[in-house]
Amino acid sequence: MGIYLNPDNDGFKGAVCSEIYVDKTGLIAYTNKLLNTEQKYICVSRPRRFGKSMALKMLAAYYSRACDSKELFANYKIGSAESFQEHLNQYDVIYLNMQQFLIEANGKDTIEYLEQETLDELLCEYGNFVNRTDIGLAAALRKIYVRTKKKFIFLIDEWDCIMRERQDSEGLQKQYLDFLRNLLKDQSYVALAYMTGILPVKKYGVHSALNMFSEYSMTDQFNFEEYTGFTEAEVAALCGQFDMDFRETSNWYDGYMFTAFRHIYNPKSVVEAMRRHKFSNYWTITETYDALKTYIDMDFDGLRADIVQMLGGERVRINTRSFQNDMRNFNTKDDILTLLIHLGYLGYDSEKKEAFIPNREIIEEFENAMSTGGWQEVMNVLKASEKLLEDTLHGNEQSVAEALDRAHMEISSILTYNDENSLSCAIGLAYYSARKDYRLIRELPTGRGFADIVFLPLPHTKHPAIIVELKYNKPVQSAIQQIKDRQYTQALEGYGGELLLVAISYDKNSTEKQHRCLIEKMKIETK
Repeated sequence: MGIYLNPDNDGFKGAVCSEIYVDKTGLIAYTNKLLNTEQKYICVSRPRRFGKSMALKMLAAYYSRACDSKELFANYKIGSAESFQEHLNQYDVIYLNMQQFLIEANGKDTIEYLEQETLDELLCEYGNFVNRTDIGLAAALRKIYVRTKKKFIFLIDEWDCIMRERQDSEGLQKQYLDFLRNLLKDQSYVALAYMTGILPVKKYGVHSALNMFSEYSMTDQFNFEEYTGFTEAEVAALCGQFDMDFRETSNWYDGYMFTAFRHIYNPKSVVEAMRRHKFSNYWTITETYDALKTYIDMDFDGLRADIVQMLGGERVRINTRSFQNDMRNFNTKDDILTLLIHLGYLGYDSEKKEAFIPNREIIEEFENAMSTGGWQEVMNVLKASEKLLEDTLHGNEQSVAEALDRAHMEISSILTYNDENSLSCAIGLAYYSARKDYRLIRELPTGRGFADIVFLPLPHTKHPAIIVELKYNKPVQSAIQQIKDRQYTQALEGYGGELLLVAISYDKNSTEKQHRCLIEKMKIETK
């Protein structure tokens, strides 16, 4: 039992003994299927606070032959899997935390320091099979395998920290990638290699130095979707256990979307909200908004307009394929947006290839990042949004129209009105503060069309629901009539109480080029 070779199971014990533990041991049944196959190389990347290190501690506790973890796992999902006993504590595990090596090397050669530290433990266990001390880690492992036929499982945490924290050191990056390739690729002693980090594998030109790895990232988690964060069912169970409102929790922390699991939650933030019994922005506990500001301030054509669109509740179509999987080489705005997906600042719909701001917690991070300069026009609109909502709730049609005129003027240099979609984006931005009390739904299916914007009140507020219908170059009266004719109110299934019908139009061909607004109140009986 050591630090790097065959660590104990204390790390996973700490997780399961915590006040909140969500069972993710089903992951082990999947990695068991990949042992000693062509698919044994796994690189799982996801943002901070998404349980990467916990997953590695779990795998170490299960596979390490230095542990006796049968009782630890028996009552969790893996305990009922057919492969549970077959692989339980049967392997030598090498556990490497690259962040630790990068810090502790302290000016020394990082790779040399890593090899020496790991070799010291390896030779204590297998020194009788290796008769040299001046040998590299890969060479030592080959000799051990030839003499013992024992295979190793490699667990590498923060695999990409050299790419993130030594962005200017291309020599060190290449040395590191060459080391990993030599250590792992085509080596008979590898039973499984499981790496975690924030970024996918670094690309050099059209090739990857680690092309043997299957990648599972925030743009495509494949079979790892369920283990990326908390699922909707898991969060609903926690809300019941801790007496927290599920809709509020969704508004704050949901929004990461995959193919099979359409609602994935930030696990760290959910845990903090449940433990503290308080909804808040827990993202800032582990990371400042400076990183986000650095990227959204970059001068790529169309980037600011895309950010404004997403702040307004819209999605933007992006190409994620040109991203070089580092934090330095950007050629297009899509590269910036792709990085923000991997960092967790944006959600991504892989079917539609669209990016969006996932939830209220992340919206606040964008607001913080923009508050320190460079986004004054947008901040002016956001600050005015509380008054706009108040005027809407009071039915002050003229005040609403005038506020929308001002908002349009503020952001006209970033976003211009071309159609109802751009109008919708601007309106969503103008009603920014409403998302503190409402869940915003765009294009809500109604059976006879789609309501442009619907604001459903969250449980903590007594505000009415709001249906907003937009018309571009058409009379405002036609918007109100469309809501009624197409019976959009019937889509608010389960809602009962006051409802505002808000019609907004903008005619760019008119001499005034002003917004028009009509507001009607009605009541809906609970069905």
